[in-house]
Amino acid sequence: MKKKTNQRRTFLKESIASAAGMMALPMLPSMAYGNIITETVAPIVVPQYDTPRIKFSVIGMNHGHIYGQVEAVVRGGGELVSFYAKEPDLVAAFAKRFPKAKLASSEKEILDDKSIQLVLSSIIANERAPLGIRVMKSGKDYMSDKPGITTLEQLAEVRKVQKQTGRIYSIMYSERLENRATVKAGELVKAGAIGKVIQTIGMGPHRMNPKTRPEWFFNKEQFGGIICDIASHQFDQFLFFTGSTQGEIVASQIGNTNHPQYPNFEDFGDVMLRGNGGMGYIRVDWFTPDGLNTWGDGRLTILGTEGFIEIRKNTDIGGRSGGNHLFLVDQKETRYIDCTQQDLPYGRLLVDDVLNRTETAMPQAHCLLAMELAIKAQKNAQKITLTK
Repeated sequence: MKKKTNQRRTFLKESIASAAGMMALPMLPSMAYGNIITETVAPIVVPQYDTPRIKFSVIGMNHGHIYGQVEAVVRGGGELVSFYAKEPDLVAAFAKRFPKAKLASSEKEILDDKSIQLVLSSIIANERAPLGIRVMKSGKDYMSDKPGITTLEQLAEVRKVQKQTGRIYSIMYSERLENRATVKAGELVKAGAIGKVIQTIGMGPHRMNPKTRPEWFFNKEQFGGIICDIASHQFDQFLFFTGSTQGEIVASQIGNTNHPQYPNFEDFGDVMLRGNGGMGYIRVDWFTPDGLNTWGDGRLTILGTEGFIEIRKNTDIGGRSGGNHLFLVDQKETRYIDCTQQDLPYGRLLVDDVLNRTETAMPQAHCLLAMELAIKAQKNAQKITLTK
């Protein structure tokens, strides 16, 4: 016992001496592992339009995303001329926000108006594709809130009519198209900042706020399921950043793990997928706690052969205020980029496409493939049942 005690004392004595010796060593140059170079995106001169470039309308506004959709097109030079919805409360709120726009008497009035070139909608999710088909058949282009399509049958009809008419069927995947840090990441990846992209990891947490949600929000047939709905954003980002033009679902799962009072709802979903340009993982949920200062800590990690990018879309719980945070690590350094001044070109490019019959805002094939993958992942997902 005495021998063991002496050995322990010797060990402690040597350990303390070693620690003291380490403290006496010079610090590593510039504390290399702790330095982060901070940058801010320089604001650019955004085009201003004295006269409207196109006229557009809104049909259906069941989700608040419609306001962001309208603002994107207005920034791009569009003039909102009319709107229609069945719900008086939604109409009143929209009219207050956009008092110069005319309330149409019906959907038909808008579709028959030859001066209108583009129709926007955030109608109930499973009604968006049927409306888009009617819009395209009327000779107009269409921009839907996500999810723009909820079933494979709808998708087949959208593809058929879009090809027949040559009209634009655009879906605003706002987590990429209207998030400044994600737009900046697209520029960096295109410039080769992290080499070839291998994988994306997309996290889409949301806050529930059940008292503010309409009945259709809890009906799977109407909202399309959690992967079809929320994760359509992440499928869009996966395709965009990996450059994939093909994709397959490796595995997916869904569940209602904590909301038995809403039996047709899903509060968790995740997906593993691969494309011809890279791999992906997606997780979406309705578990953002009330203690967070925003509706969700949305994140995107883009892994490349020469580095990685992490985007904190809405908040940085590490301490920086606001959203649009981008971190880039390559073989030389670690950089933080404040993207709050980054341009958002989607609305402007979509108006260009309406005028020029081009696909600069988003290739049509990409737009619909993102929804195809989301729908398939939803349709074939294994249902989670937690027993404890």
